[in-house]
Amino acid sequence: MRTTLATISMAVAGLLTLLTVAPAAAQDFRWNGRLTSGQSIEIRGINGDIRATASGSGDVEVTATKTARRGNPDDVRIEVVPHAGGVTICAVYPSSRGREPNTCEPGGGKSNTQNNDTTVNFDVRVPYGVNFVGRTVNGEISGESLQGDGDASTVNGSIKLTTTGVARAHTVNGSLNVTMGRADWQNEASFKTVNGEINLTLPSVFDAELRAETLNGSITSDFPITVTGQVSRRRLSGTIGAGGRSLNLATVNGSIKLMRAQ
Repeated sequence: MRTTLATISMAVAGLLTLLTVAPAAAQDFRWNGRLTSGQSIEIRGINGDIRATASGSGDVEVTATKTARRGNPDDVRIEVVPHAGGVTICAVYPSSRGREPNTCEPGGGKSNTQNNDTTVNFDVRVPYGVNFVGRTVNGEISGESLQGDGDASTVNGSIKLTTTGVARAHTVNGSLNVTMGRADWQNEASFKTVNGEINLTLPSVFDAELRAETLNGSITSDFPITVTGQVSRRRLSGTIGAGGRSLNLATVNGSIKLMRAQ
């Protein structure tokens, strides 16, 4: 009898441990639709990674996986908002009682987690000519082999973008590794972080007014630069090619590398 009770007790203890440690079961979201060239698929999350790759189907395809250790993943809904510029898809967390509800809006909206620990990871398939916009707070963003413009922003996470179009990227704690096939951006192209390096690869011939700055790191460039003002290993301003468009690169803890596409 003692052996039986001990065995049962150990089994119950093991079950409780599993219930405490294991994340809640994943909840899947799937959406697909067709956008025209020049429109954007925008993904907005808070906790979780965003991964975008090229689509061969002609449709935008989005899947999301939700997991949580303490909370209920079903409390976080995935909202789809079509608009003139494309489609915005958000992870919308539950709002606290007495506060304004969280919203999903193109280019913004109101969103906070209110101590909800649900993580939402997005996978996106992006067709030719469709732009990709990724926004999260705690998570990495990657865009591979894209064939439209890319714009990525996070706070705690690195960003990697490779596209035949124009790109922009910002983070705080993470590195930026960006390759873009065009350099005909409007007004300004900006790449900024605080704790991380910046590696930017551009077409072999392009024109820009460069401003690059780091505090703890170095600055190197494959492109000849006509320097304007003072120059040091941590600060550089100058003209590439014929100048014109602004290119701003800034970090605090990390090096900056401006590289020529092969």
